[in-house]
Amino acid sequence: MLRKLRIKSLQPEEEYIYLTYSLENDKKEESKILLENYRVLLQKALDWLWERTKMERKEVKKGKKVLTKVKITLPKKKQVYNTLRDELEKINNLASHYVDKAINDAYSILRSWKRRVEKGQASLSKPTLRKVYVRVKSTLRKVEGEEVRITVRPYEYITFSWSHKWFSKRVKGLELGEPVIKEDKVYLPFRYRLPWFTPLDFLSIDSNLYTLDAYDGEKFVTFSMKELYSMKYGMELKRGRIQSFASKHGRKGKELLRKYSHRERNRVLDYVHKFVNKLLEMYPLTLFAVEKLDKQEMFEDANDSLSKKISRTVWRSIHRVLKYKAPLYGSFVKEVNPHLTSKSCPRCGWVSRKVGRTFHCERCGFTLDRQLNASLNIYLKMCGFPHIRDIPRVWVGVIPLKGRRGNGFPRDSVEAQGLRIDIKYYEIL
Repeated sequence: MLRKLRIKSLQPEEEYIYLTYSLENDKKEESKILLENYRVLLQKALDWLWERTKMERKEVKKGKKVLTKVKITLPKKKQVYNTLRDELEKINNLASHYVDKAINDAYSILRSWKRRVEKGQASLSKPTLRKVYVRVKSTLRKVEGEEVRITVRPYEYITFSWSHKWFSKRVKGLELGEPVIKEDKVYLPFRYRLPWFTPLDFLSIDSNLYTLDAYDGEKFVTFSMKELYSMKYGMELKRGRIQSFASKHGRKGKELLRKYSHRERNRVLDYVHKFVNKLLEMYPLTLFAVEKLDKQEMFEDANDSLSKKISRTVWRSIHRVLKYKAPLYGSFVKEVNPHLTSKSCPRCGWVSRKVGRTFHCERCGFTLDRQLNASLNIYLKMCGFPHIRDIPRVWVGVIPLKGRRGNGFPRDSVEAQGLRIDIKYYEIL
């Protein structure tokens, strides 16, 4: 017992981030052999496991309603692994390690299908394979300089090179992970070891329709997202016209819609990446706190007009890119539950039932813009400070507006609104 409690090292654990770059697949004929044979292996593994998957329907009462829930039990991997492997070896035309990969991928597909079925997002029919790709294990690839040699069969190889590519200097000295081979592309993930930093600053971000409101412990900062929102709105109108055209022109219309959808996604991601880069340059070595948002729940509580506005937001994309790039600047991202952040008083913890554009605490008199109040509460959640209702307390950096005497709180003359700084996106490019 004592041995397990011993500290092995005082050094922090090494952390890595993967930087993925793509190449044009210039070995399509050789890759086609690999993809087709792997598809056969994966389909066989999926069929074999599907026959041994059990499904049970149960009726559960929820109030006056009777709901039908489905319980899915997949075969245990340890019990069937050797038997399934022997079955796949009989039809295998590739290197032996691809059999293990096919079994793992089949289990991954069924687990994902199981989660979606339990949430009511998928049918009970067997999942189908569409475009198959191969993630090559480290035992099946060998890196030599600026190229990787992938084993297809014993003494049969495919070689891909990234020499003289635009990212070759960026990945110099980095370790290659598991390449992903598709029909037209090859994706190369490179592992970058993160240097160890201690965050010096903290920034909490409240995501709204047109702005990102933040608090850094000293002042409020607002980043305008109206340009991005306008871009999404214009694209929505244009996509509606293209969808109408596509419904009348068959294949030509579908190709135009696919092309435009790809262009729209690229424009939005380009904007998000530029914004995140500028944000990280402004706040290096920072611990960012963002809201853990769920749009599906928002749609349930919103009317049609608000639902359309919410659908034009890209909060999760901003958070995802920020989480991906923050370690490169010595920063980290923490997700915080946004529940009641705009309705709670950061001084005494009182929760308001109704909040308009301005939050006003009926208990201690704290008054602040609703969005700024949310960013302030996110900041306190990130720091691990609970709200104390019984003992009056003033948090560091929090200056209430028009505070009234009572509950032990003194009247403050400085307004928190004066700390607010408006920064529009086009001004920080």
